[in-house]
Amino acid sequence: MAPRCWRWWPWSAWPRTRLPPSESTQSRSRAPVGLNGSAGRPASAKYRSFRQQFSTQEQTPQICVVGSGPAGFYTAQHLLKHHPRAHVDIYEKQLVPFGLVRFGVAPDHPEVKNVINTFTQTAHSDRCAFHGNVVVGRDVTVQELRDAYHAVVLSYGAEDHRGLEIPGEELPGVLSARAFVGWYNGLPENRKLAPDLSCDTAVVLGQGNVALDVARILLTPPEYLEKTDITAAALGALRQSQVKTVWIVGRRGPLQVAFTIKELREMIQLPGTRPILDPADFLGLQDRIKEVPRPRKRLMELLLRAAMEKPGVAEAARRASASRAWGLRFFRSPQQVLPSPDGRRAAGIRLAVTRLEGVGEAARAVPTGDVEDLPCGLVLSSIGYKSCPIDPSVPFDPKLGVIPNVEGRVVDVPGLYCSGWVKRGPTGVITTTMTDSFATGHILLQDLIAGLLPSGPRPGYAAIKALLGSRGLGPGGLACFFLGLGEAGC
Repeated sequence: MAPRCWRWWPWSAWPRTRLPPSESTQSRSRAPVGLNGSAGRPASAKYRSFRQQFSTQEQTPQICVVGSGPAGFYTAQHLLKHHPRAHVDIYEKQLVPFGLVRFGVAPDHPEVKNVINTFTQTAHSDRCAFHGNVVVGRDVTVQELRDAYHAVVLSYGAEDHRGLEIPGEELPGVLSARAFVGWYNGLPENRKLAPDLSCDTAVVLGQGNVALDVARILLTPPEYLEKTDITAAALGALRQSQVKTVWIVGRRGPLQVAFTIKELREMIQLPGTRPILDPADFLGLQDRIKEVPRPRKRLMELLLRAAMEKPGVAEAARRASASRAWGLRFFRSPQQVLPSPDGRRAAGIRLAVTRLEGVGEAARAVPTGDVEDLPCGLVLSSIGYKSCPIDPSVPFDPKLGVIPNVEGRVVDVPGLYCSGWVKRGPTGVITTTMTDSFATGHILLQDLIAGLLPSGPRPGYAAIKALLGSRGLGPGGLACFFLGLGEAGC
């Protein structure tokens, strides 16, 4: 059994800077949705009233947050800031916190991980505790958490990937991008993935930021990766990689790509590589982007320059000397993974040629009837994440992949809330999740003031510790992982 009580936190690689006395620099400029019933400026007078009302109450609200990624920590942060006595316990199935910030962000993007500094400040609060290696729905039920706490917030995110649902998907050489990202970031469940990188060509299905992340990691020279926090095992495998070309395939056209300009620029400038972009894919795009929002227009202009303009002397020389290449293939939808002659692994992918019905980002890709076979030895599926039901007592919409909720209140289950991707679906960036989680925290505090949550004391962690202890899950029944707090709480 894995050790269940850690008494120190070996995260010395992350600087622990003192933050200003606010939720974050972002929160000063962007109010959470719902603070005044809509998105707008924070109602500071209203929050002073909030705190005054809480100051007249003796009750110490015991609140449980399930999931320690951005949604979980931002929810906890909001609750601790706006209620002077609230205690928040964060439960996590992994031994360590931070979810996708730790295990989903590319190792060559350390600036994105800086949000860990904010989360660490929250974890240092004497009214916050992190309990790792606890699988809610297996080790303890949601109903047991509800019995032990005044309120429970489900913030466990999107823990699975969307399947391709095509023949050959099960062949060796076909992986989800989620698993591949977990492998190079050291996610315990993916450490033994061992992707076969002995092929010349890889295909990434999907054209979002994660698709560009995995393509970039496959093509980045190892001497650059060794300066990052990529795992030693992944770095060793990538040093031996034979992958020279990566195709990034999308069902729709350039105007519908889901990646952002930062990620595209990194691909264009990636050392030792050259882009393969067919100018025919971009004909007429210049006219169509005139009315699109500015961020999308800037992205399209960069794509057009990369595809249509003749590179300067220095750039042309750089591309000519590149030993690796990446390309974007548009209007192609996966139809079948093609097996090798012996049937033992993937050797290519059959793509249906598509056309668009509709306009703009809402356009749908429909098959034309033509197909195209693309040889490759590695297929990485990056068509999206999905949330899963956590417990039979919690309603779940399998079609949308979310917990049915109204402003974060779980439908028909008083005292149960949700935030983040399991609340709204796997969309948006960390700032989107921050805003969403603050909104859920605000709703919970409103319900607390209105007397909609249980009154009287609740045992909180003490009850859950006893429950898990009775089930033989180790001394105290619970993993205690306190960031830099010594033995406190174990």
